[in-house]
Amino acid sequence: MALLILFCLLQNIHAQRESVLLNDNWSFRFSHQVQKNSWKRVDLPHTWNAQDALTGKQDYKRGIGNYLKKLFVKPEWEGKRLFLRFEGANAVTNVFINGKHIGEHRGGYAAFIFELTDKVKYNAENEILIRVNNAEQLDIMPLVGDFNFYGGIYRDVHLLITDPVCISPLDYASSGVYLIQEKVTDKQATVRAKINLTNSTATKQKVDVRVQILNDEVVAQKQSKTITLKENTDIQEELSFTIDNPRLWNGQEDPFMYWALVDITQNGKVIDSVIQPLGLRYYHTDPDKGFFLNGKHLQLHGVCRHQDRAEVGNALRQCHHEEDTQLMLEMGVNAVRLAHYPQATAMYNLMDKYGFVIWAEIPFIGPGGYADKGFVDQPSFRANGKEQLKELIRQNYNHPSICFWGLFNELKEVGDNPLEYIKELNELAKAEDPTRPTTSATNINAEINFVTEHIAWNRYDGWYGSTPATLARFLDATHTKHPELRIGISEYGAGASIYHQQDSLVQTVPTAWWHPENWQTFYHIENWKIINERPFVWGSFVWNMFDFGAAHRTEGDRPGINDKGLVTFDRKVRKDAFYFYKANWNKKEPVLHLAEKRVVNRYKPQQTFMAFTNQQEVELFVNKVSMGKKQPNNYGMVVWEGIRLKDGKNQVEVISNNDLTDSVEVLQASCK
Repeated sequence: MALLILFCLLQNIHAQRESVLLNDNWSFRFSHQVQKNSWKRVDLPHTWNAQDALTGKQDYKRGIGNYLKKLFVKPEWEGKRLFLRFEGANAVTNVFINGKHIGEHRGGYAAFIFELTDKVKYNAENEILIRVNNAEQLDIMPLVGDFNFYGGIYRDVHLLITDPVCISPLDYASSGVYLIQEKVTDKQATVRAKINLTNSTATKQKVDVRVQILNDEVVAQKQSKTITLKENTDIQEELSFTIDNPRLWNGQEDPFMYWALVDITQNGKVIDSVIQPLGLRYYHTDPDKGFFLNGKHLQLHGVCRHQDRAEVGNALRQCHHEEDTQLMLEMGVNAVRLAHYPQATAMYNLMDKYGFVIWAEIPFIGPGGYADKGFVDQPSFRANGKEQLKELIRQNYNHPSICFWGLFNELKEVGDNPLEYIKELNELAKAEDPTRPTTSATNINAEINFVTEHIAWNRYDGWYGSTPATLARFLDATHTKHPELRIGISEYGAGASIYHQQDSLVQTVPTAWWHPENWQTFYHIENWKIINERPFVWGSFVWNMFDFGAAHRTEGDRPGINDKGLVTFDRKVRKDAFYFYKANWNKKEPVLHLAEKRVVNRYKPQQTFMAFTNQQEVELFVNKVSMGKKQPNNYGMVVWEGIRLKDGKNQVEVISNNDLTDSVEVLQASCK
């Protein structure tokens, strides 16, 4: 019933404003292709780096790509307002209508919008030319990054048609509606709605503005007011309301959302409407006890996610976001750091729907272990970063899943010191949204770590040198020295190729062409033990949920891939570490996984077998002979040591107390 009513409401909205998807049938050419007949047909989403960047070509194409489309503007649209909205294009986008330049957007990861009302010919075909440039720029975030800077219009493009009086989409391409949760408790929620209104006519317009809060099929709250908009003006109106005994958005336990239907009526007729999610929740972080959602402690089982995958690069479709979300749910993930930039609206919607806690961030990124810097102290860079922060916050303000705004990743203080600028960004974030805390990801000990309300470290203890034990020492020493800090782990991970297998546990060199999977498994087991035993760690985020493209990398089983993912780049193979976390984090489905099944060739005279499970007891069989029953330890691990195999083929199987099974055939080399 609720879905039916929401569908009817959306149909009513579409009767007032129309959104036309413009993804199909574009023509594309590079700017250097000036010959006639250079154009080729493409559909959006599209990137021109889906092949070159993903083969490890470090000088993959970074320049200008041109997109051309013919659009017939209907005669009935005259007298309406027309807007062209881009969900994302990287990184500098210039828009031309019928050969005339109408605007530029600088930044590769947020949505942007231009009004076309007086720029098009009605009852005629119009030419839209989009010139997108992903070349290196010193005044646009990010300057550097350990990932590919794919070029193209890689997200959806819509033509939006509204009445002359409407809820404005021009405030940084946001919905024009901001639902400020001023105070939320179990007993009452107080919300203030800020609504951007615009009147493009030459006369005053008297309208009614209404906010309805929908609880399934029930209108839980309704507020309205009558206003007069002056001619050719933009204003912001506010309406406040309370909801008694609210049903809270409670993470994955109950990701319930109200829906806020905001409309404008004139002479009894609805002339524009916008619907936005309203997930009511309250949360805080204790420096000693960690993260609390709606008054209850919630250990954040987090991962990081980049927006790319094999074959398509970053030109992702809805099905790709859904598949990523389902894989995270399967593993038991309840928190995601959407790194290192704003991601698609579709992804934020899925995070809301399934109850993830989200860290969303701007692409203010340092070089990590590579050359160059992430900050150039010039006015144009500073201005661009602030614009990108406003875009991130205003476009995503109403997503209940977003609990943290991230301001930087792995910056350095040498040379141009970003400290004062980070302070400015923090002040701006709090001015834009005082309801959410700020956070950052660091890998150095410096003053920049003491600006945002939360701080987290990118740690690779046991991968880039050291051992996992150094993570424990670091966390304990930092918490002791700075007990006031809210300390998190923003990244931890190790590379692994599913093709690199060994039956001995030997630490590899990260930059080598050998990334054995069992070292990644060991790394995550030991690191998670350390994190889990320290409740003051407010959140931890595995780097990375999926392998991702990084053209400059020359390591692992092929160039161009960062293989720290728990799932392969094509999403087809879950690595062993995935199942370790699934056994620990997923309490909703039974888990039994025999580790190291890809180690089909065995050489040691005595073998160790390990299974990950959330079941009570597991029995190991080798060639149908029981090697004993064992109960898992506190980390879902069952280990059998000193197992002798016969020369040649051996059948290895584990069976749980409720008859879950997993098995593999391995080949034991002769020990004679």
